[in-house]
Amino acid sequence: MMRGLDHIVHAVHDLEAVAAFYARAGFTVGARNQHPWGTHNRIVQLPGFFIELLTLAEPDKIVAHGARNFSFGAFQRDYLSGGQGLSMLLLQSTDAAADAAAFAAAGIGDFDTFGFAREGQGPDGNPVQLGFSLAFAADPDSPRAGFGCCRHHHPEQFWNPVRQQHANGVAELQAVLLIADNPTDHHIFLSALTGQRDLHSSSVGVSAATPNGAIEILEPISVRDQLGVTLEAEGAGMTFAGLRFGVDDIEACAALLEAAAVPFTKHRGWLVVAPKQAFGATLVFAPRRQS
Repeated sequence: MMRGLDHIVHAVHDLEAVAAFYARAGFTVGARNQHPWGTHNRIVQLPGFFIELLTLAEPDKIVAHGARNFSFGAFQRDYLSGGQGLSMLLLQSTDAAADAAAFAAAGIGDFDTFGFAREGQGPDGNPVQLGFSLAFAADPDSPRAGFGCCRHHHPEQFWNPVRQQHANGVAELQAVLLIADNPTDHHIFLSALTGQRDLHSSSVGVSAATPNGAIEILEPISVRDQLGVTLEAEGAGMTFAGLRFGVDDIEACAALLEAAAVPFTKHRGWLVVAPKQAFGATLVFAPRRQS
């Protein structure tokens, strides 16, 4: 089964500071939430996809990794010890146990599923209970890139069209961008993760088109050519480079960023906010594709 994109974690040291940055950049940012294992988050929703702004707020509550227990909190803690940025990509799931079994069979993860619930704010503003089940995958060569799937048990309580309206005109996620010295080395992993056999390979890199945005693994030179940003791959594996959004009016988006004093460059018709400004992530605003 082909899996679409569900959400990405943007791990930072100061949750309120990154939330203020996203708000200045024209995004609608949700309220602060707490996890029982010590991380706190705030959510930026797009249609069918969200960015989880996350920090380690209560480190004494972190649970250690086990033989078959992938600790979400421990992974984020370890990631933040090496810097801020995009730490983990979760794809859509309708059956986390089946996804965990599929990952184990493909040799990209052999972990028990992880379920939890937390209180959230429903579409009407009242408190609601939210529930999630996660299945994790791992690439040993990519210790700073986490992967998995997420099943929403009460999606009608989570997704809210009002929170998906953004002043910058962002209406879709076009792609999650990763960087690797040899993108084709990760073809098998990406295929097993997404459930898609036919990936697109080119001189630029490797990409998988999912029902809800693409995953693109690029060489450093391709990142520089496409975005005008110089990034280096880490070791033999992959690391997350950034997110590319589709906006309705690119000039209006540029005007908003300028008025909010959010530094960006224009490159090949795209607006690019570099990692130094965006808490370790590259944020790219591109014209929305016409359907």
